[in-house]
Amino acid sequence: MAEFLFEIGLEEVPARMVAGAQAELQRRVVGMLERERLVSAGVESKSFATPRRLAVWVGDVAARQEDVAEELVGPSVKVAYKDGVATPAAFAFAKKAGVNVEDLKTVTNAKGEYLAATSVKAGRGAAEVVAAELPKELAGIYWAKNMYWRAGRPERFVRPVRWMVALLGSEMVPVEFGGYVAESVTYAHRVLFGDSAIALTAPGEYEGALLKGFVVADVEVRRQRIRKALDKVTRTVEGLRWREDHGLVDKLTHLTEWPSVILGGFEPEFLALPEEVLVTVMRDHQSYFAVEDKDARLAPYFLAVLNTETDAAGEAVIRHGNERVLRARFNDARFFWEFDQRVPLKERVELLKNVTFQKDLGSYAAKSGRVRKVASTLAGLVLARGCDLNPVALDEAAVLAKTDLTTELVKEFTELQGVVGGLYARAQGYSAVVSDAIYDQYKPESMEDSVPQTVEGAVLAIADKADTIAGMFGLGLEPTGSKDPFALRRAANGIVKILAENTVALPLTLGEVAGAACGQKEVLAAKVRGFLVERLEFYLREAKGQAYDVVKAVLGAGADDVRDAVARAEAVTAVRGSDDFAAVSAAFKRMKNILSQAREKGIASAVSVDDALLTETTEKALAERSAELAGRVAGLRDAKNYRVALEEIATLRPQVDAFFDAVMVMAPDAAVRANRLALLERVLGDFSGIADFSEIVVAG
Repeated sequence: MAEFLFEIGLEEVPARMVAGAQAELQRRVVGMLERERLVSAGVESKSFATPRRLAVWVGDVAARQEDVAEELVGPSVKVAYKDGVATPAAFAFAKKAGVNVEDLKTVTNAKGEYLAATSVKAGRGAAEVVAAELPKELAGIYWAKNMYWRAGRPERFVRPVRWMVALLGSEMVPVEFGGYVAESVTYAHRVLFGDSAIALTAPGEYEGALLKGFVVADVEVRRQRIRKALDKVTRTVEGLRWREDHGLVDKLTHLTEWPSVILGGFEPEFLALPEEVLVTVMRDHQSYFAVEDKDARLAPYFLAVLNTETDAAGEAVIRHGNERVLRARFNDARFFWEFDQRVPLKERVELLKNVTFQKDLGSYAAKSGRVRKVASTLAGLVLARGCDLNPVALDEAAVLAKTDLTTELVKEFTELQGVVGGLYARAQGYSAVVSDAIYDQYKPESMEDSVPQTVEGAVLAIADKADTIAGMFGLGLEPTGSKDPFALRRAANGIVKILAENTVALPLTLGEVAGAACGQKEVLAAKVRGFLVERLEFYLREAKGQAYDVVKAVLGAGADDVRDAVARAEAVTAVRGSDDFAAVSAAFKRMKNILSQAREKGIASAVSVDDALLTETTEKALAERSAELAGRVAGLRDAKNYRVALEEIATLRPQVDAFFDAVMVMAPDAAVRANRLALLERVLGDFSGIADFSEIVVAG
């Protein structure tokens, strides 16, 4: 057994791609070694990544594959021998098996006597296997974008390859990819160690050797190094703390090899600008951390993470340069903020006619008109069901929602669209209801983002997203596979998340949302609703962690009311572990199969259950007990007390078990058979309003 190390050195990889590639390379390398019988399942492995390298270490790799014996069956004895003499068929089979004709044996199976042989496939050396198979795994790594970088070479990769290391114990493995052959040499930090070569004699030296070359190869170690440095530097000014930002920590972890942190400052006068603008400039444009005081108010400081280490004099120069760049960006933001205020939002509505939303769907002025109409329709439904909402403020917000697209600040900082509109509305004296709705119109932008803070904002956000989905579906621009250029899945996820998680429950169904966006186009509305239901299924599985069969069961009983579907899924998950519930679920699956088979054979069930035709004691007991439970379960279901309702349904187990043990549903007597089918239909109908129990997977 030996340790194995593979590293591929690259030009700087975009930070957003590093984590996925690191995990995939580890999975592919370990999977290849398992597939080739060089490691056992669950072998210890570790991955490394920096902007310039991806690496995998694997322990306990066999020196060579074990020989594999394979039993081969050849031609029949009648074909292989004529008058006791081997025919060409026998010789061909012996050659294929790698044995002499005399060593062939005879086996008997259902078809008769056949020739057989034991073929031994000699195992290959680990180095030979890795050299042959690893390039295929490298070529298979998924990149959102990749490139050719050498004329005449077929390989594509995210960035040009610069070196490779492949060591099996102390032996170099000649892995070839992109015109490079792997050696035993890696490279140190480009600046701090002059990109010097580091010779390795064994895989176990890798991490320590790179540390001496100012490279922290372990991602988690580098992440903690950044966090500790942020804490330490911030404490140099009393009363300050850095603003937690997991996304920025991840980004800078994948942008650095030897991180260090400096504290810089800016003029307090810039704090007069909205905090959202300042933080966006620091975070999104400069990759700086914002700093706040003990009351969580923004302080005139920032933290920059460097990919180097320097003395006090060098640090001062770097700090000055970063402060100068940030000052220029803040000055730009202040100029745009003041310049945009000269034209009120109301006067910018007309300018939206010159801003294209989509070539076939017209301008943002046209979109605003559609969103206004959809929002009005949804608001009417919400108000009719007793939910508090300000329709006048909602309409005003819908009119002004897209006007910030004409502002200079949004043109410079596009990620602030919507936010800038809300800030400008607030600054220009509009009510908090209007400004907050505009501010939150794009929320949630991901499954991790928060939902709008007001009912008006929630309705406006749903209307905006639904209009985009309906418009694109109407043009046939639906998402396909992994392609979703208009982010329609994200928009639909946002609608589902708002309906599921808004502080004030919105009494809207997915069908109503689709209908409001599509108007009288019923076919289009059905397609949009189906798409929203798909995203509800995704939400239940990915955001709420529900099992696949639970989601199928719940949506099979109704998928229009998002909150209700979430509540039903939680109830099913809570009770599915009980033996009674599992047994009833299995029985319901059996009932559904029996009814389905009867329909396929053209066997009809009775219109209703006739008590006089219930001849068996057990079927009478099931009919009586199910009728008794049906009303109680219906009441619990109407009260949305789903868990108790499911527990009540589970008490039907004794009668269901006894029924299937003693009763033949498909009885010879047609009337009895139809009556029993009707009984099964009634039981399924009465108790499948919470979930389609036939979808629940039961052990065994």
